[in-house]
Order: sequence, then C-alpha cells, then structure tokens
Amino acid sequence: VYIIYIYIYIYIFFFLAGVISGALLYIRDDFKSVDRKTVLQESIVSMAVAGAIIGAAVGGWMNDRFGRRRVLLIADFLFFVGAVIMASAPGAALLIVGRIFVGLGVGMASMTSPLYISEASPAKIRGALVSTNGFLITGGQFLSYLINLAFTKAPGTWRWMVGVAGFPALLQFILMLLLPESPRWLYRKGREEAAKVILRKIYPAHEVEQEIQDLKESVEAEIKEEGSSEKMNIIKLLKTKAVRRGLTAGVGLQVFQQFVGINTVMYYSPTIVQLAGFASNRTALLLSLLTAGLNAFGSIVSIYFIDRTGRKKLLIISLTGVVVSLGVLSGVFHETTTHSPMVSRVETSHFSNITCPDYSSALNSGAWDCMTCLKASSPDCGFCSSPTNKLLPGACLISNDTVKDMCHKETRLWYTRGCPSKYGWLALIGLALYIIFFSPGMGSVPWIMNSEIYPLRFRGLCGGIAATANWISNLIVAQSFLSLKEAIGASWTFLIFGVISVMALLFVIIYVPETKGLPIEEIEKMLEGRALHYKFWEKGNKPHEKSQAA
Repeated sequence: VYIIYIYIYIYIFFFLAGVISGALLYIRDDFKSVDRKTVLQESIVSMAVAGAIIGAAVGGWMNDRFGRRRVLLIADFLFFVGAVIMASAPGAALLIVGRIFVGLGVGMASMTSPLYISEASPAKIRGALVSTNGFLITGGQFLSYLINLAFTKAPGTWRWMVGVAGFPALLQFILMLLLPESPRWLYRKGREEAAKVILRKIYPAHEVEQEIQDLKESVEAEIKEEGSSEKMNIIKLLKTKAVRRGLTAGVGLQVFQQFVGINTVMYYSPTIVQLAGFASNRTALLLSLLTAGLNAFGSIVSIYFIDRTGRKKLLIISLTGVVVSLGVLSGVFHETTTHSPMVSRVETSHFSNITCPDYSSALNSGAWDCMTCLKASSPDCGFCSSPTNKLLPGACLISNDTVKDMCHKETRLWYTRGCPSKYGWLALIGLALYIIFFSPGMGSVPWIMNSEIYPLRFRGLCGGIAATANWISNLIVAQSFLSLKEAIGASWTFLIFGVISVMALLFVIIYVPETKGLPIEEIEKMLEGRALHYKFWEKGNKPHEKSQAA
C-alpha cells in the first residue's frame, strides 16, 4: 500500500507541474503558433488544472458510488489516454485535449489516493504516510525535471517527455488491480464480511478484532454525524463563528498560496530561466532542477520544524523571505530588460538577406537593443550574440530554425525568449531563495492548517471548499502569467506577486491563529470565543485564558 501511495502521488505531480514545464520549451519550437501566442502556452499548462477542478468535483460522488479503488483505476486510465493523445498530437488543439484528460485524472487521484491510503493502511504507518505527503509531491516534480533532461537530445523531445508518462500509468493500473477495496467503504456499503477479510490481511491476528470493532463504531458515528450535518446549509455554516473564522483563515491561506506565484515558478521555471538570459533549452532545464530540488528539500524542513516552530511563525518567516526574493527577481528582470546588448548594423549585415524586416525599416535602428529586436513581430525576430562576448552588440535576424543553425555554426548564442545579461545568475539566486523560503512555510502549512482548523463535523465540507479555492486560484495564475509578462514585463509581474505576498503576510498576522499543540476541541473554542493572537513571537497562553481575555 505504501509503495502504491508513493507511486500515485509522484505520478500526479510528475504530470501536473514538472513534465509540461520542460516540454513547453520544445513544443514552442515545433509549433510556431504556440510560440507566437502566449494564450496557447497558458492553455496547454492550465487546462490540466481546469480538468483537475472538474475531476475533484465529480471524484467525491464517484468515490461514494463506485469505491476508492475503481476511481483510482479510472484515473490511471485517464492518465494513460491523456499521455497517448499528447504524445501523438499534431497541433496545439489536441495537445490541450490531452492535458484535460490528464487533469481529470489528477483531480480524481489527488482527492482519492489519501482517502484510500488512510482507510486501507495499518494505523502504525498512517502518520508517516501523512507526514511524507508533501515530500512525495515535490519529489515527483524533481523526478519529472530529470526525465525531461534525459530526453533533450532524443528525436521528438517533448513527445517522449509527455508520452513516457503513459507507462507508469499503465503499470499503476495493473498494480491497483492487485490491491483490495477500502474496508471502510465496503463496511459502509453493507459488505461487512468482505471488509473483515481485507482487515485480516492488513492487521496481525492480535489486533484485527479490535480494529474491526473500532471500524464499526467509527462508521456508525460517521453515519450519525452525516445525518445531522445534512440539515446544515452554507448560510447556517457561515453563521457558526468557529466555522466562519476557520474558513476565513483556511480559504485565505489556500488562495494566497497560489497568488504569491509558486506555480508560476514550478510551471514556467525553464521559461523564467531563459528570460534571465540563458539561451539553451537544455541549460534552462538543467538550471530548473535547482528549483525542483530545493522544493523537495523544503518539504523535509517543514516536517522537522512544523511542530517545533509553530504554524503561524513558520508562515510569517516564509512570507517575509518570499517578499524579499520577489523583490530580487523584480530588480534583476528590470536590469535585464533595460540593459540588454545593442543591435549592431555591422554584426547584422554579416548575415545576408536574413535581417529582421522591422529593424531594416526602423528610423531609429541605432537605438535598437536585444529586447527591441525580440518584440518585433512581422515576422518574429531573434538576437544572434557577438561571437566574442554575448554582452557585446549582436545581430537582429529573422527567427526560424535555419537562421538559428547559422548563428550556432559561428559559435554564437541564439536568443528568442530573453536577452544576454550579466545579471542572469542573480535571477537564479532569486528563484532559489524564493523556493527555500516558500516551501517549508507557505508550501506546507496551508494544507496542515486546513486539516485541523475546522470543527470535526464540518471538516469534510470546509476542507473541500478550501481545496477548490486552491485549484481555482492555481488555474487563474497559470492562465495569466505569460499574458501578464507580455503586457507589463517580467519585472512588474514579479513586483505584483511581491505586493500580494505583503498582503498575505498581513493576512496571516491578523486572521490566522496558532494551532501548534492544541487539541481540535481547543482550536474550536479559541475560534469561538476570542480575537486572534497577533503577538506571534510570544508563546501563547492557554486557550481558555485567551478566550477570557477576549
């Protein structure tokens, strides 16, 4: 069961974030319509998220109707179909269809797999499974970058990147056939004997009878609880002070987690690296391994510090670092944009009959620099660097594969997505700092807070609301980043994320309570009876004392 858990989670986020971020570089090379239209690039990335929202929405009903195991089998089938469609896509439209199939599978699996594991694994390893969840997700992203890198020199590049993921889906489908259904689901469906048979396989003989009795009592209590909660509508839910305050904190954290820009970095990190002045696709992928590796490392750091430092303090440290990092990135991209190498008439005339038409007809061609060249659009143009030093004036030429090869043959670098810059390494440092600060705090804490901040009887509903808010925010960010970058530039885009991060910091200080070490019942009392704890640097008083103070 533990192996399947690792497989499911690594695979989900292998598909969702990592693979497409690297494959997009080569998709743009193959499909010029995608390279020219940022909305197509955003759609290829974000349609998986849109599919995931739908998959998660129908996944809850499917889990109750058909069982956890069947839903995971359906998700694997969708993964496999999506991989085949993407790998064989003749154009952007079918590629987007494949991404939607993948997203549907992601949505179903992301909500079903932890449910299945918690219901079908022995209690003694259940805590370990939950605590390693974040690491497996980020570890899957790191693995996807390695796989992308391995196929950079293979014929078809991106088709292998997206297509090879169909093999794990097929293997996972076969392995899931060997696993049992969730005993809890079977018990709730009245198949008590089948549930007991499975429990006897999972637990040792001296524990199984007690586990069967605990399951019986738990399911009966759950059914009774659901019977009373069915009378509760959203209006009544929001009138409950503890739930309302919990939702404010929980949903707010999930929304801010996305709007401080994390999935901009994870989905588009190779593109961001190229914007910083690194021309090669392979180099961009190699350097992007840094962000994926640090993200995985940050998840381990979170496991260590979450119960030592406290949730709120970790969030504040995390967001403070994120604000500084985004400030660095904004400054670096401003310098890259305003200090790019000039275009030289001598260097450009070195290449006959392939000069960028807009440059040839420009009245102020002497003022053209690399960034001006890359913005030319009739047709698209690229910058061929000086053979002696990439920071010296270069040539502005028509952008196509033939011209690119001519440029490379003279040991020059070819730029179409960013310009040469002496500040490129500072951008990498900014990205690294961003991940180092984000991952242990804002990467993990919102999910942990949402698992403990709601009263028990409302936890499923409130957790679902918060998770949906996260997916929708994810979609908005993924669908808008490149368009925003094109409209106002990378510098202002990262500055906007920085301003949002400051807002998130204020939100955490004002609205998010510290729940470290508190039983669920005490958290509910705290939310019911007091104002929130602003002095996060002080050790909190006992909950009942805080309640009286309010």
